[in-house]
Amino acid sequence: MTDQKTGDPAGTGHKVNILVVANRLPVKRVSFDETERFNAEGGQTEQWATSPGGLVAALGPAMAEYDGAAWLGWTGEQTTKAPAPFVHDGLLLVPVGLSDEERELHYEGMSNGTIWPLYHDKVEPSEYHRTWFEGYRRINQRFADQAASVAAEGAAVWVQDYQLQLVPGMLRSVRPDLKIGFFLHIPFPAPELFFQLPWRREITRGLLGADLIGFQTPDDATNFERLAVKVHEADNQGPGTLSVEDQSDESDQPLTRSVQVKAFPIGIDNDRYADAAQSSEVLDQARDLRARLGQPQIVMLGVDRLDYTKGIDVRLRAFKELLAEGRVQASQVTMIQVAEPSRDQVDAYITLRERVEQLVGEINGSYSRVGFPVVHYMHQSQTFEEIMAMYRAADVMLVTPFRDGMNLVAKEYIASRFDESGCLVLSEFAGAAHQLTDALLVNPYDIEGLKNTIVRAVEMDSEESRTRMKALRRKVEHNNAGSWARSFLSHLAGD
Repeated sequence: MTDQKTGDPAGTGHKVNILVVANRLPVKRVSFDETERFNAEGGQTEQWATSPGGLVAALGPAMAEYDGAAWLGWTGEQTTKAPAPFVHDGLLLVPVGLSDEERELHYEGMSNGTIWPLYHDKVEPSEYHRTWFEGYRRINQRFADQAASVAAEGAAVWVQDYQLQLVPGMLRSVRPDLKIGFFLHIPFPAPELFFQLPWRREITRGLLGADLIGFQTPDDATNFERLAVKVHEADNQGPGTLSVEDQSDESDQPLTRSVQVKAFPIGIDNDRYADAAQSSEVLDQARDLRARLGQPQIVMLGVDRLDYTKGIDVRLRAFKELLAEGRVQASQVTMIQVAEPSRDQVDAYITLRERVEQLVGEINGSYSRVGFPVVHYMHQSQTFEEIMAMYRAADVMLVTPFRDGMNLVAKEYIASRFDESGCLVLSEFAGAAHQLTDALLVNPYDIEGLKNTIVRAVEMDSEESRTRMKALRRKVEHNNAGSWARSFLSHLAGD
């Protein structure tokens, strides 16, 4: 049972003063094997483990600093019967249930078939289906209802990302006492592109239910301000401030409310990456990795989800042409490309995987020596330590998305370069490019420009690379995950 006014999800009298609402909980269920079951305390046969991912890494440490905090989200299990709320690593977690059909409509359909490509400048076409939107609306309502039942009077509720854009408006309609924030982790498109969405008014109005709407870059924030005015859902009261009207329950007169719109570029847990990079385990793995690669002069690295927005295929094409032109030598330059599995059942991703693997095969077939592939391609998940060893082994990091909200891989690589070595090649269309101006910025649509930038990175002298990396490290250290979360919550509280 839950007390709606006090926010007591566990029936313990606990009041939730700060609530994060995200599509997923920061944990996943892990089952013990038969041997471990007998050793589990109290006969426990399963447990929850912290999930990997940028949002968990960014928000987890920050939320631990606040008393009365909780996180509401889906467990990842296909069932409408969610587990009871529980505590993990000192944070109260409130599960939401989704059936397999609901996940298909809300997540695979509307979120990733419609919104994801639209917000990434339609690198792949968006699909618009009424059944998807109805599923999206229904699940957003479920999240909003559960958040309303968990939050204490006057609590701060921070809604996360594109899967839950209707939640702020739904939540405000039943709990106007709350301080509601929303943060979008992916890009927000120009109004002219957003207007293709049949449900543009519903999405806009849902977002305007928040008191504070955060974006990765100033450009994203400006795009939303323009949109809100264009669809006649808000008036512009000056840079970063919109005026909206809410219908009052007590009279026919609408209530005017201000909505703040601001850029909050997300950071990483810098200390975690910096400390791991200097550990003996990671350093030993990095040395071993370069030895297994044949001690090339230059190791180039790409670490991405296998997603059509990431530009994996274009960097492989650029590398292939450079080898063919003799501008880089296969005996001197080796490339590692990690492409973690993502949405393997979606046609666009299946096609992308085929294209990437064909390019890898063509490069290795033409330029590898026996025992020494030119491109080392891995379509599999890597452990944190394995990724850290790759960061340390890499001389050049290639981050070339066609569009990206921020891209934390770029920041993770920088945090790992404690000796100020290495070079970052970064797409102009990643949100990180707004901050990381000392990287070698590149237009991924310009393959000749990308090729020239790769050559420049490979041939860069140590003095220039050290100067650039030193400046990049200062920016990453200054804007870390904790400061990002504290800044947003401070603005939401009106401090």
